[in-house]
Amino acid sequence: MAKTPDYTKNFQDMMSNFPIDTSSMQDAFRSQTALGERMTRAALSAAERSTEISAQWAKDSIARVGELASTKEDPSDYAKAMSDFASASAEMTAEHMAAFAEVAKKLQMDTVDLMLSAGKDMASDAQKVAEKATRDTQSAVRKTTAAAKE
Repeated sequence: MAKTPDYTKNFQDMMSNFPIDTSSMQDAFRSQTALGERMTRAALSAAERSTEISAQWAKDSIARVGELASTKEDPSDYAKAMSDFASASAEMTAEHMAAFAEVAKKLQMDTVDLMLSAGKDMASDAQKVAEKATRDTQSAVRKTTAAAKE
């Protein structure tokens, strides 16, 4: 009966001649975590600023309610106080909403900048990895071919 040839040694030799570089994966992981960190910083900065705007809006509103609740001499002063409160509230709303819009606009611009930067970095890294892999593979093929001829 014929014995089946064992190709294990041949495959082990072939695979050892094709180097696998894990540094590109490590670099990709580092760049992704750096991007995540920068995105988180931008989001936290926007959240912090939004919280400050909300707190200021609440303080301003509470101060206006205090003025509204004060005792008036004439009953018509209550109507005037209510009208002043409504006008001031509308003005505060416009100001604070504009401030929220500025925060959102800044966050959007920061995010676009980060994504463009990350895209350029990834394209550059991919090109470097592809070039290195091509060089390594060509070198391994030459070695394998030379070893096979011997």
